[in-house]
Order: sequence, then structure tokens, then C-alpha cells
Amino acid sequence: MNDNQPVADSNREELINDAFVRVASTLVDSYDVLDMLSTLMNTCTELLSVQAGGILLLDSSNELELVASTSEEAELVEIMIVAAGAGPCIDCFETGTVVSVPDIERDLRDWPRFRRTALEQGFKAAHATPLRLHGEVIGAMNLLSTTTGALSDRDAQLAQALADVATVGILHERSLRQPEIVAAQLHLALDTRILVEQAKGVLAQLRSCTMSEAFDALRSYAREHSVTLRSAAEGVVNRTISVDELVGQAR
Repeated sequence: MNDNQPVADSNREELINDAFVRVASTLVDSYDVLDMLSTLMNTCTELLSVQAGGILLLDSSNELELVASTSEEAELVEIMIVAAGAGPCIDCFETGTVVSVPDIERDLRDWPRFRRTALEQGFKAAHATPLRLHGEVIGAMNLLSTTTGALSDRDAQLAQALADVATVGILHERSLRQPEIVAAQLHLALDTRILVEQAKGVLAQLRSCTMSEAFDALRSYAREHSVTLRSAAEGVVNRTISVDELVGQAR
């Protein structure tokens, strides 16, 4: 998990600018939506001085599925999946509004499993922000902190702005004119996630690395070889990419 400290205003402005510049790459033909969302999540947690986060999108079965997170370790993935069933994420998605949980332990909402799982992993506060565009909610961004307290108004506004950046990355201008592309992009992101999970498992088993190290290796390989994260994952699963070479990049 990240152990973020408050970011100085000058660095904060630079990181904000960088986050918004990154989304420009989504307006060209070849971009990696999953890589963009993962990078955006890490930027978001650093800017807001929270320790973990994830983006969940609605799949074809009308269920929220995790597509990007600040860590690939099982503990965080479990928290996000639990929250998608009953927790701040699902409430945020269903209402289309921000759900703030300043103190998970004392919160009275009916999320016993989420409360227990989050507290067991050391998280004490949560903040869920909807991914929405023109009234359509397509998912939610969930942020977790190891200290109690709500985000400041300034940080809450920034969280929503970054969630909006994520939305634009998925539903760019061409997709707005062609609704079938929206469904295709969402399906691709979710389908890519499945491939990435399989590839992470292969790497973790063959090279005794953590899930986060496996993900970093996949992303490094994709960037250095100018291929998508999906292609890198397929290569690992199909054994067309050297596992030794790929894992070596993350160490």
C-alpha cells in the first residue's frame, strides 16, 4: 500500500497538470485505457494523500467490477470487490453522488462485511466518487485512507475532477456519437482485466514475485515495447513473451 504524505502546492499543481495531460492520449486511435486508469489512480492517491484506491466499472451483467487499483495485492482487491457488493462504491454508483465515510468503524450504514474487511487491512476512512457523464453513471472511484477524517472540500473537488478525467478516458468524443463503441470500450477494459489477472498469476507462480511486481512488469514491458497492456498479458498467458525478460524489468 502507499504511504503518501501531503504534496507541496508546487508539486501538486505539476501532478494535476500531468494527470490532465495524460487524458489527451485517449483522443488518439491507439491508447491503453487500463494503463491510463492505473496511472491516474496512483496520481490521485498521491495528490489526495490517501493510501489506496480503485476504479470500478459496470460490466455487461450490471455488476461493478474492479478494473484499476493502486495495488494488485489480494487484500486491496478483496476490499474493492466487497465494496462493490455492499459499501461506499455501490451506494455511490446507485445514487450518482459522492459517498464519504470519515470513520469506517463508527459509520452506521449497513456494510458489515466492508467495515470488517477494511478495518482488518488498516483502513479507517473511505471516499467514493462517481464516474459520470451527461447523467450516465458508468462506475465509481473508491479511495481509502489509514487515518480517519473526510476529504477537504478542495480535495473532494479534485477527486471528482480526476474521476471525470477517467470517464473521459473511457468515453471520449467519438464514443459519444457512437453508443456501441462505449459498450465495446467498457467490455474491452473488463476483458483486459481478466487477461491481466491471468498473466499476473502466471508471473507470480513462475517467478515468485508479488502481484504488484507482476503488474509493474507487464506495464513496463508494454511501454518499452510500444504494445498495449492487453498484448503483454496475452503474450505471457500464451507464452509468446519471455517470462524471464519481463519479470527482470520490474526488479
